[in-house]
Amino acid sequence: MKSWGFSRLALALLLAGATAISYAQWMNPADDIPAYHPSAPLKVSSLPPILSGAKLTGESFRYPWQVHVYQDAAKVSAVLYQLPCNCRCDRSLGHTSLRSCFEGLHGTECSTCAKEGFFAYQQTKLGKTPVEIRAAIERHEYEKIPLESQ
Repeated sequence: MKSWGFSRLALALLLAGATAISYAQWMNPADDIPAYHPSAPLKVSSLPPILSGAKLTGESFRYPWQVHVYQDAAKVSAVLYQLPCNCRCDRSLGHTSLRSCFEGLHGTECSTCAKEGFFAYQQTKLGKTPVEIRAAIERHEYEKIPLESQ
């Protein structure tokens, strides 16, 4: 009888240990990169549109930088498609890349998305590739962008 109790305890500890190890490997912060697409879309026109025109007015667009970031996002749409968004809207909103933030109003209310959008536009204009911009975003270089001056 004692050996059965010991076996159950040993099995429970073994399972708990295996679960903890697998969870730790799955949640490795170094591998925890937000969602993005590794290459450009085949056709940008097949993607949901980035908000533009009359849709860039109203209560959601109270500051000039909010309109400006959407205008810039539309110019580098295929690049944004290949970039992650560090606000983790992939988890909370189901976004598949930074581009998704500008298909709706999320980019107006999230400073991380807005800064990354401005950063991606600036870096693209400097000739950086999406891979180079993605690496810079992973290093949080976008955080230096002052939204108020955009």
